[in-house]
Parts: sequence; structure tokens; C-alpha cells
Amino acid sequence: MFQKLLLLAVAGSLGTLARYELGGFVQNQCGKVFAWGTVTVNLLGCLAFGAVWSALEERWPDSGETRAIILIGFMGAFTTFSTFIFETNQLLRDSQWMSALGYFALHNVGGLAALAIGLVVGRLL
Repeated sequence: MFQKLLLLAVAGSLGTLARYELGGFVQNQCGKVFAWGTVTVNLLGCLAFGAVWSALEERWPDSGETRAIILIGFMGAFTTFSTFIFETNQLLRDSQWMSALGYFALHNVGGLAALAIGLVVGRLL
């Protein structure tokens, strides 16, 4: 168990560093007008999540621990957006249209509302 936690921590650290470096690099190249660094990280994260999931599912279906280390550790630190998109896709794949719509709306509308509330709370502290 300790080894798995250590590997998750290392993978998470690498994902954080990759996000910081790639996002910063892209943002510096594109300027500060739009958050291109974040867009790049999120889209690349979705691409990588799909590729890793598919490769592990097809070639090494018993690789649950490896999948967790890569997808939860590295990808979770690189971008949680990829997990959100993957889970939305799973609902769509299973024809759970209303659940997918609700999940998507809850994250986006709920996230904006939570941010607004957090900004107010932060000003009150």
C-alpha cells in the first residue's frame, strides 16, 4: 500500500510540474489576452487520458494499479478536466442523456456559482 501511495505522489508531482511548465510556456508564447495555456493543458489532458485509458483497457485489462497511478496520479494533477470529460463521455456512451447534461451543467454552472460565492466569502474574511 505504501508503494502505491508513493507512486501516486510521484506521478502527481510530475503531473503538477508538467502542467506548470506546459501551461506557462504556451501562455508566454501566446500572450496574456486569453488563457491558451489552460486550454492547451485541458485539451492535451483529454487526449492523453483517452489514449492511456484505451491502451490500458485494450492491451493490459488487469492493470488497475498502473491505470490508477497514471490517470489519478499524473493526469489528476495535470488536469481534472480530462476526468470530467471522460465521465461525461461515459454517461453519453451509456445513453444516459439527462445524467450527462446534468453532470455537465452541474460542473459548469455549479462551478461558476461556487467561485462567485467563494469570492464573496474571501472578501469577508
